Amino acid sequence: MATAVAEIVAHAATVADRGKVADYIPSLRRIDSARFGIAIVAADGAVHTGGDADEPFSIQSVSKVFALTLALGKVGASLWRRVGVEPSGTAFNSVVQLEAEKGIPRNPFINAGAIVVSDVVLGAGKPRDAIGDIVRFVRFLCGDQTVFIDSDVANSEAATGFRNIALGNYMRSFGNMHHGVEDALKVYFHQCAIAMSCRQLAMAGRYLMLEGIHPDTGDAVVTALRARRILSLMLTCGHYDGSGEFAFRVGIPGKSGVGGGILAIVPGKASIAVWSPGLNHRGNSKLGSEALERLAAAMNWSVFTS
Repeated sequence: MATAVAEIVAHAATVADRGKVADYIPSLRRIDSARFGIAIVAADGAVHTGGDADEPFSIQSVSKVFALTLALGKVGASLWRRVGVEPSGTAFNSVVQLEAEKGIPRNPFINAGAIVVSDVVLGAGKPRDAIGDIVRFVRFLCGDQTVFIDSDVANSEAATGFRNIALGNYMRSFGNMHHGVEDALKVYFHQCAIAMSCRQLAMAGRYLMLEGIHPDTGDAVVTALRARRILSLMLTCGHYDGSGEFAFRVGIPGKSGVGGGILAIVPGKASIAVWSPGLNHRGNSKLGSEALERLAAAMNWSVFTS
């Protein structure tokens, strides 16, 4: 595994076309596209890192995995009455399906679905309480209290999130928002602004690698069935309208974010995080996706093989 990581990092350094940094969020526009990090946490606890694996970055939509886990803990399977489980086939911030489907988002990983999930996490509390719950949960998962919210990114999200505001209000018109849209979006914008390193992110994904068990405590974060269902959504919906191609080329569940991060899980074997800020035309990390394809091939990792 260490050899594979070293080879991937060496190859990444030679790639000229690294994609385009997300420039519609001002605070992300300044990130150096030359950055690349990778971290792998194996089932036996061994950690392999390379490149900028300890550099914090904005995890953006990767946070939707953790918010979904919390929401399921709050309301269980009733969540699926408000959010679907089908691939969208459209961009992450698309509005086109909501009218035909009466305000029910296709899945929890597109923005509309994640806003509903934020509404669930908000519960009966205030936005600051829900934001605190998410941050504490992520810190617990990775065993690291230094995980933080980048306030500059959160403010940038709020200042430019007009389409997300529209999505929230449109779903409210169908009765699929139970709290004020402004409050739910405050939670959503702040969870997307969580900053983590590849090492921390790979550590946070361990419970999904281990059928819902937190390896530090031996306790269940979620049931094994729920962990499998989260992974299935990551495989089919985790890269928006590029999810099919990612499953075809990489063959393992993954969730991307426009900050350039990807969390990928090989059930029973590894939790992996990669980061490269440049995005492909689908809005997913270009170099990160290619690195995961190389890693899966080198290690013969796929959910379609034993």
